[in-house]
Amino acid sequence: MAHSHRLRIGRYSAPEQVYLITAVCWQRSSIFAEFSSARAVVHALRDVEPSAATLCFVVMPDHLHWLMALQPEADLSATVRLMKVLTTRRIRLHEDDTRPVWQRGFHDRQLRWEDDLAAMARYVVANPVRAGLVRSVREYSFWDAVWL
Repeated sequence: MAHSHRLRIGRYSAPEQVYLITAVCWQRSSIFAEFSSARAVVHALRDVEPSAATLCFVVMPDHLHWLMALQPEADLSATVRLMKVLTTRRIRLHEDDTRPVWQRGFHDRQLRWEDDLAAMARYVVANPVRAGLVRSVREYSFWDAVWL
């Protein structure tokens, strides 16, 4: 990504805040269409729980949407970087492929606790339906939300 450095301009890591993170696969390739690769993301999200409480997520074939609450003392960029590293390591354990998994950088949107987070979670997990991958979120395997 030629302008990934611009994604960091104005980024502020605020512990105990809620963020909607979007991270994209390298060259928008459908890495997570493979079951084991999508599971690697789910495991990585669980492994970063000391730094970020996952409120909801959906793993799309070529990207991830992750609604999370940053834990006290955690740093947003470091937490997302760790999730990406853990995902990449798991994928490489099962595949003989050294291509990058993730594009550099990520998009973030800071939300307030008083925002309707459950509505945001419904919007996030409905991505596979809007993308035409399934007719109902019940038909899609790689999502979860604390409210649903």
